[in-house]
Amino acid sequence: MSEENTFEWLTVGEAAAHLKIKKRTLLYWVNQGKVKAYALSGTKRRVWRFLRQDLDAAVLQSPVMLNSASPTVLSSPAKAGSTERRLT
Repeated sequence: MSEENTFEWLTVGEAAAHLKIKKRTLLYWVNQGKVKAYALSGTKRRVWRFLRQDLDAAVLQSPVMLNSASPTVLSSPAKAGSTERRLT
């Protein structure tokens, strides 16, 4: 069996560590349908498992977009001229 055909199942903790997010954020994304998860049957509480390939696909398909009102934008074109020094 080749490496491409193997499935790597992850627990909630392992999946969150793989994505470098908190467990509760991952479960929130599951509830929103942003991340594909598999519930194990036969348990009183819902126990989730994740495929590493599904996590990678979810992250790659929804890039983060910054809007112009975001504080992370360095400068707008209108403000760029105001920070320049004038040589006299």
